[in-house]
Amino acid sequence: MTTSIWLQNMQTTINSSLQESLQTDVCIIGGGLSGIMTAYHLAKAGKSVVLLEGNSFLSGATGHSTGKLTAQHGLVYQTIIEKFGLDAAQLYYELNQKAITAALDLVDSSIIKPATSFLYTTESNNIKKIEDEWDAYKLLHIPGTFGEKCEIPYSSKASVSMLEQAQIHPVRFGQSIMDMAGKAGAKFFEHSRVAHINLSKPYVELENKQTVYCKDLVICSHYPLEAIVGLQLVKLKVNRSYIIAFKCSEPYKGQYLSIDQVGRSIRTVKIDNDYYTLLAGSSQRAGSSSNTNIYYEAIENEAFEKFSADEIDFKWSAQDPETPDLLPYVGQISSGYPNIWLATGFRKWGISNSIVAGQIISDGLLGQSNDGIKLYSPKHTKIGDTLMQALKVGGQTVVDLVGGYMTRSSNPRCTHLGCKTRWNEADETWDCPCHGSRFSKDGSVLEGPAVKPLDL
Repeated sequence: MTTSIWLQNMQTTINSSLQESLQTDVCIIGGGLSGIMTAYHLAKAGKSVVLLEGNSFLSGATGHSTGKLTAQHGLVYQTIIEKFGLDAAQLYYELNQKAITAALDLVDSSIIKPATSFLYTTESNNIKKIEDEWDAYKLLHIPGTFGEKCEIPYSSKASVSMLEQAQIHPVRFGQSIMDMAGKAGAKFFEHSRVAHINLSKPYVELENKQTVYCKDLVICSHYPLEAIVGLQLVKLKVNRSYIIAFKCSEPYKGQYLSIDQVGRSIRTVKIDNDYYTLLAGSSQRAGSSSNTNIYYEAIENEAFEKFSADEIDFKWSAQDPETPDLLPYVGQISSGYPNIWLATGFRKWGISNSIVAGQIISDGLLGQSNDGIKLYSPKHTKIGDTLMQALKVGGQTVVDLVGGYMTRSSNPRCTHLGCKTRWNEADETWDCPCHGSRFSKDGSVLEGPAVKPLDL
């Protein structure tokens, strides 16, 4: 397995696993930033809160992100205006911008720092897209600039900036919020994987047969654990991208994202006394390829050729569910289950959207108004193409030569809904292309929605 720069040599908060059944006001499943932010707000408001994580806290999407805290989520605002209207786009920006302000107030400058975000293109036929997004910024009164050149070593044809954004160390940020939530009374249990959810009671059962009974249940587990009301599982597709980090002499002033087909994400960070450039890209459908080394090689070659990197110090990959219409799913799953809440579908922009989600869910549970409740509702979209993808992959008969590990005429089936997994050669994992479950080479669960190990 490869290692994220955020998790390497980190002093992680050690939390015990749950060894007895509990009763609580709110049970939260998922120890990433959205679950932690929700726990923080609810505990501060006086609710009893139990947060369960199947692995280690912050070791999933949060700990494998680029740590960009920004409301600039790609070419999104022109699209939201077209699909949902000007007011919806304005609200989306304001909610994510408020998340940045809140984060700056919560932690000190060693964990978070201001930065300007840029979208850019190196292709002439994409200039119009940048211009259209800039037009959306002007309509929404988003502070920014339109230009051409960027400080990064790519020949930019056009760029648009968003001012007053930020960068964080995502793991240290999450740990700080956990500390505050713990002082407010929240209880955290890691290596406590949920095996079953009862929606009507509600309660959850763990693999070790312990049970958590609750008045309200919040599912922040990156991808919902079960195919429950509303078919959230078949509305989301999961994309995986690849990230490398290498030492550099000085930091960039901004953080960058290419809108081109061969997209790249770039930022710098100071860890201890060294500066590192983070270069990410090569996005592909999770589980769609076995030879994933080619994705690392593509960005590694650029690091050497364009950034004059001496060596690659860290490399890792990350995946995130994506909804069909760009907006995350945050809120009550359905009117029939008013005490079941969901946060997922952040489309690789989970730092700001996790902070937004924590506020939306806690406000909803506490009976407080929040304009984001309607905008982010899980009921706002049509079913995507994931079900068809699941049927196609589940019905395939594939013979894969797994380099350096084993040869199988029949890849193991995911223990979630039975899709055939693919061997990820670079990360040494079994990846499910249907709903994004990941398993280590010995079959143990790394990422859900699966909760049971592979039968190898």
